[in-house]
Amino acid sequence: MFALTSNDSLGMGRLMWASSWNPEWGKRLRAERERLGLSLRDVETLSHSIAERRQSSDYQIARTSLADIENGKCAPTLHRLYTLSVIYGHDYDRLAIMCGVPVSESLTEHKTLRLPHTYLIGPAPEAYKSVMQSAAKLREKLRVERTNLVPKMIETWDEVPLVLQLMTGSDALYGYVGIDDYTLYPLVRPGAFVRIDPRQKKIPSVGWRGDHDRPIFFVELREHYVCTWCEMLDGRLILFSSQQSKRRTQHVRYPTEATIVGRVTGITQDIVEPSAPEVRA
Repeated sequence: MFALTSNDSLGMGRLMWASSWNPEWGKRLRAERERLGLSLRDVETLSHSIAERRQSSDYQIARTSLADIENGKCAPTLHRLYTLSVIYGHDYDRLAIMCGVPVSESLTEHKTLRLPHTYLIGPAPEAYKSVMQSAAKLREKLRVERTNLVPKMIETWDEVPLVLQLMTGSDALYGYVGIDDYTLYPLVRPGAFVRIDPRQKKIPSVGWRGDHDRPIFFVELREHYVCTWCEMLDGRLILFSSQQSKRRTQHVRYPTEATIVGRVTGITQDIVEPSAPEVRA
């Protein structure tokens, strides 16, 4: 029997990381170095100045170590990757992505975790304040929009916010629920964005425990869209509204009068209208 010391554990962690280092990632780093016309010795020299400013030798990269990284023999440490991002003129996250780290997926993956305790996330980082300000302008623009698919909604816009550009470029479809659309209120509130899986178009007849987990579908009618519960009966598509909406159930012929775009798999929405000071903040 034997026990691992903290140094032993750290060493094993580095060994495991090195064993998973893809040689292709090393080639990408070499291409970045060669793009700038830098030699291994040049990078070593530049890394010394960065280490001095940071007052830590962890930022230093010996030319032999860089050669090993580029040849796929070992992975760069976090500090050395920072040094390379500075020397090569790349954002740290971008360089990490080049090295196989799925940085952009971290928040998405976090949301898939089932953390056991309720916790406070805290205020938005400074980097996102401009996004929050543009969100207030976007909210005003959306007040005149009806329920629609995001790509169709922004076709005539002169300026499209980045968040909506990302929605139109993803694999999933995204829809917007019009500010006057109370079909599934309060489960789906006016002004909400919904994520749609176009692969799921079959309407299940059983399997849900209540309105909170009843399947929601995004449906295209002749002149508009609707985000609603559905049932199929004798060649007709029945569109149900929530009890709170006080809207009538609608029957349409299927598929001549309606097209099922897909099942709604995610909802992003406000539950309280922001006050004027909050919008200006």
